[in-house]
Amino acid sequence: MAAEEFRVIDGLYYTKEHLWIKADGDDAVIGITDYGQHQLGDVVYVELPETGSQVEAGEKVASVESVKAAIDIFSPLTGKVLSVNEDLKEDPSLVNTDPYGEGWLYEIQMSDPSELEDLMTSDDYRAYITELEEEEE
Repeated sequence: MAAEEFRVIDGLYYTKEHLWIKADGDDAVIGITDYGQHQLGDVVYVELPETGSQVEAGEKVASVESVKAAIDIFSPLTGKVLSVNEDLKEDPSLVNTDPYGEGWLYEIQMSDPSELEDLMTSDDYRAYITELEEEEE
């Protein structure tokens, strides 16, 4: 699949680990990108952080199992977990079917919103996945 076939939403932040971050004031919602979920394949289980827990940027906060692989999710931001997507317990495939909507993972209250500056913009992320696709060819 060509990189341009994957949805990348403008106005979000992205990581090289294929997470998207939607910031709103001091709060941010985090999920797996369209490209990331495609690489994983069909998601069968998601383990999420505890609501109210404090997480550090770079710390393991969740894990996702698919038919192809099991991966750890490392928080792109430091802060307090405000909520988790409880729907994923019943239907982990939401990560695949609606990665930027119903398939979100967790919401965090950022301790340091300046950490967003270390993340990629949508244009940066598009260029990054294009590079990855070219390397695979």
